[in-house]
Amino acid sequence: MNLKANNKSNTDKKDSERKKIVVAVAGNPNSGKTTLFNGITGSSQRVGNYPGVTVEKKTGHRIYKNYNITFVDLPGTYSLSAYSLEEMVARDYILSEKPDVVVDVIDSSNLERNLYLASQILELDVPMIMALNMTDEVRKLGIRIDIELLTQLLASPAVETVASREIGLTDLLDTIIEVVENSTVTNVNINYGEEMEKAITELIPLIEKNEVLSKKYPSRWTALKLLENDPEITRMAEEDSQIVELADNQRKRIEKRLGDDTELYIADRRYGFVNGICKETVQTVHKSRKDVTEKIDTVLANRVLGLPIFLFMMWATFQLTFTLGVYPMDWLDAGFGYLGDFLSSVMPEGHFQSLIVDGIIGGVGGVLIFLPNILLLFLAIAFLEDTGYMARAAFIMDKVMHSIGLHGKSFMPMLIGFGCSVPAIMATRGLENEKDRLTTMLIIPLMSCGAKLPVYVLLAGAFFPEQAGNIIFLIYIFGILLAIFVAMLLKKFYFHGPGTPFVMELPPYRVPTLKSVLLHMWRRAVMYLQKAGTIILAASVVVWFITTFPPPWASSQNENAIPTQGNMISENVEQADIELQTASDKISNSMAGHLGRFIEPVIKPIGFDWKTGIALITGFAAKEVVVSTLGTVYALGETDEESVELKDALKRDPHFTPLVAFCLMIFTLIYVPCMAAMAVLYRESGSMKWTWFTIGYTTLLAWIVTFIIYQGGMLLNVS
Repeated sequence: MNLKANNKSNTDKKDSERKKIVVAVAGNPNSGKTTLFNGITGSSQRVGNYPGVTVEKKTGHRIYKNYNITFVDLPGTYSLSAYSLEEMVARDYILSEKPDVVVDVIDSSNLERNLYLASQILELDVPMIMALNMTDEVRKLGIRIDIELLTQLLASPAVETVASREIGLTDLLDTIIEVVENSTVTNVNINYGEEMEKAITELIPLIEKNEVLSKKYPSRWTALKLLENDPEITRMAEEDSQIVELADNQRKRIEKRLGDDTELYIADRRYGFVNGICKETVQTVHKSRKDVTEKIDTVLANRVLGLPIFLFMMWATFQLTFTLGVYPMDWLDAGFGYLGDFLSSVMPEGHFQSLIVDGIIGGVGGVLIFLPNILLLFLAIAFLEDTGYMARAAFIMDKVMHSIGLHGKSFMPMLIGFGCSVPAIMATRGLENEKDRLTTMLIIPLMSCGAKLPVYVLLAGAFFPEQAGNIIFLIYIFGILLAIFVAMLLKKFYFHGPGTPFVMELPPYRVPTLKSVLLHMWRRAVMYLQKAGTIILAASVVVWFITTFPPPWASSQNENAIPTQGNMISENVEQADIELQTASDKISNSMAGHLGRFIEPVIKPIGFDWKTGIALITGFAAKEVVVSTLGTVYALGETDEESVELKDALKRDPHFTPLVAFCLMIFTLIYVPCMAAMAVLYRESGSMKWTWFTIGYTTLLAWIVTFIIYQGGMLLNVS
């Protein structure tokens, strides 16, 4: 024991003796920034939020040469303007937290576009290192970059890296230490022309006299932002009327002299500076042949073939998810069954045994058995994202989205919604137009998130075993089509107006690394497991309680007052059916039974009975709870070797037909999202009105659509 304590003390001492470095990792989207961050920090990562905002903050650590280096992965941005929340967060972190060095990850094959961000980082007076990533692709394209000259012109070291293969990462770490140890910042000021430089020179003395601005921001940068009419900096300078008045006068003077908006003029000068850098440092050794990306895009992004291929990709994903996932799912199901049997045999009978076996094991275990399907879905999505195909999916859907007043950029959050609605809603921050952002936010709940997949797998596997993959694919496509229809109505009657023009970026195709794909899959799986250990666990306990105990107003005399089918059980019914009906009778007289009977008149026209109603109510906490609730509802009673599994129990219920199962999948797809998604929607929209609107419209729409399908099926005698 003392030896362990001494070892821990020595480790803590070593950690305290190490010098600490904080590195901010910046870069354009699709530059390989996250891959580089993952390669350096490995598994020592922590995900949270930046203070005061919902933007994800990812930090990681690396011990290297007696240095404890903390890496902060900033949101991917093309610039440090104030148009999006990501840009504001990245800019404010560098200016407020003052990291020791900023590593700007640059896609070397698109140097000119990526150096625009680098030019803005230079203006923040912070040490910068350029990680020229994907240099292997540059060489294949027949391009040579003069690294030494680039370093001299920008007064910032450049390091060649191939993050996907972890090449150059050690050189990058050495350069970080070297830059921090030298602790010198060489300013490289872009010349913005005589008129602009004159205005900057006149503003700087006033800014340096202002204690708030001078302490927080570099004076030259602040002057530029005031002349650009940056809303955040202008707001901070409002109390100093002299600065605001001078900035306004100088801006008007410049615009009159140059005949151009100052913000556009400054951007043009930056692009001119970057263009000059590229002309000096980039040389085409030989004209490359048509690169691989262009060749692939002639097929995958083809106007005619693109959409069918995209649909095939989705269909293949769900076939893979169900076909391969069924085996480990059965193993987990059997494992939790054995665990329940074991605990039932060693624990004394009573409510505590029922809570553990039926409530927790039956509830949480009933959800965790679908983890293999979730992992396979996340694996496929991570693979498609890392290859660059997901961006093509948005491009393919761009024409469809334009027809409803949106553009392909809105489809990206919808695709993210296949994993989880929470990050999908947060991803709408990338949309500049507020109407487009709200419209996209309101239709994301119609996407089939990973939490709904267990419901689909359960019901499709039970009632459509031969066509399970096709049925699930159909549900996903139906959700997309319904979302587009709802968006069209919202844009036509409420959010009407011209959309924001947007040029979509299509990153080059890349072969994803196994480590990167598995890391993305694992991070999403951890979120699923955390939900299972918190929300689903709590919901399972609540479901067990309300299905076990009668309501306080129900007396023992009228315990059987609620009519059940149990009174009509014949002697010829199989033992399993008797057990199932006995469980149904018990729940019928519980608090959940009373609640289910109360709402049954509303859900009966759409094919559901009171037992299904209970599952739908608890599903508001998290859609996985629909499965665990059905497990509790159909598995009450003693758990022994003769107990029926949930799929068999559902098939034995005479009310549960294939039509009802399909309707339940459709209703689960559409109706009110989980509590976590609603909380994020409220934070992102800043309005309870839109939160309640989403709860109301999705529930009403779910009822109407399910009513049409169920009643239509009954008319056609579909069962």
